Amino acid sequence: MKRLINLKVNGKEYEIAVEPNKTLADTLRYELGLTGTKKGCDVGECGSCTVILNGKPVNSCLVLAVQANGAEVLTIEGLKPSEGLHPLQQAFVEKGAIQCGFCTPGMILSASSLLEKSKNPTEAEIRSALSGNLCRCTGYQKIVEAVQSVCENDEGQ
Repeated sequence: MKRLINLKVNGKEYEIAVEPNKTLADTLRYELGLTGTKKGCDVGECGSCTVILNGKPVNSCLVLAVQANGAEVLTIEGLKPSEGLHPLQQAFVEKGAIQCGFCTPGMILSASSLLEKSKNPTEAEIRSALSGNLCRCTGYQKIVEAVQSVCENDEGQ
């Protein structure tokens, strides 16, 4: 039997009827059409489905939609400004931190969450913040460099 839940996703309010066993990842992708949230392992190992839930990065494949009732969710679609790219998105492009792109939304949201807490994190802090996100293409160095470049650009402003 479906349950009615309320979510604030990327600043917009939604009231959705969901099955009790439906994950937040599935709800975002299939009910709201927010396909930037990727589904990889479905067991919380890869980080592809990372979203920001009430200010913290989470694997949305491990959160039931009913558990997120009343919550605020930020997806990669909500991070992008109305024009252009978010500085992290731009840095990933410029630094070659994107190859297949499957891990990119989760990586960017995890990095964004870190930069909300620390404007100038160390390389170790960046790597730790990204540790729950697996990438099979880039080898991580370019991803770390992209995050570092955003920090350097913020210092120069």
